[in-house]
Amino acid sequence: MLQKIKTKTSLQKVKEELNANSKSYGFGVLGSYEFKKILETKGFPIEKEIITYEVCNPKAAHDALSKFPEISSFLPCRISVYSDGEDTIISTINISVVLDSIDVNAELEEHLQTVYNNLIKFMESL
Repeated sequence: MLQKIKTKTSLQKVKEELNANSKSYGFGVLGSYEFKKILETKGFPIEKEIITYEVCNPKAAHDALSKFPEISSFLPCRISVYSDGEDTIISTINISVVLDSIDVNAELEEHLQTVYNNLIKFMESL
């Protein structure tokens, strides 16, 4: 269900590169959730820094939503970043699994798979 990439790049460097390089892969960062900070303010502190970014490819979102509004439940794309020992983990939902669970036409499935492949290339670049 999840696509995970391990890297030796520091969490801080991944965060910087994610924000700086998203446009070169056709994505924009809409926002982020820093769960350590969020949960601490709610009285539920966690030790691990975990950040989830919402990213969007506007043309891809337009094309998908115009033909299949139900896909909105899966948008925007999310990328999570956290440390695991000496590694930094970058993960996202595997769209192939999602597409297997919903009824979309072949054209839209191909389009969404292309966007997903670009998202993975972006994640691998970090």
